[in-house]
Amino acid sequence: MSQLHKYQDLISLFNQAFGDTENTLLMKGQDEPIYIPAETSHGKHRIIFAHGYFASALHEIAHWCIAGKERRLLEDYGYWYCPDGRSEAEQAEFEKVEVKPQAIEWAFCCAANKPFQVSTDNLNGAPVDRKAFQIAVREQALVYLRNGFPARAGCFIQVLRDFYQTSELSVASFDLTEKRESITNV
Repeated sequence: MSQLHKYQDLISLFNQAFGDTENTLLMKGQDEPIYIPAETSHGKHRIIFAHGYFASALHEIAHWCIAGKERRLLEDYGYWYCPDGRSEAEQAEFEKVEVKPQAIEWAFCCAANKPFQVSTDNLNGAPVDRKAFQIAVREQALVYLRNGFPARAGCFIQVLRDFYQTSELSVASFDLTEKRESITNV
């Protein structure tokens, strides 16, 4: 991992930005990522990302930025999830719900000057069209760029831009030919 991109920085930045105002903390987990709403034993909502991976933290924050108030009261926002090994139909549904969070994640990566990788998350399932999915994610990112990112996402983009000293996002930030992003099936 790059010394420039430490998950500890993300934890600090996120918790400073949202720990009090949104009663939500970002935390490193040991296993699969999960969102846990506040409960009696823990007074704050928790976004727990996988294994200290910087990209996992950005991805989980992106999901949180999209989840509405009611969804943020449900474990994992009450979202449907089908694990690796999805059929073609299940993969299509997965990609449909992942376009928006991955578009926000891409914006976070741009703001942090970090390469972005779309994730089809289906290594053992039906073949996927990663390029088509990447184009869909890009199109959604451009919609957000034109119309505005969700409020919490826009706030965190600015937090990342300030910390990493990056410029304003633009159409060029989401260029498919740039080397700053790549396609993987991770």
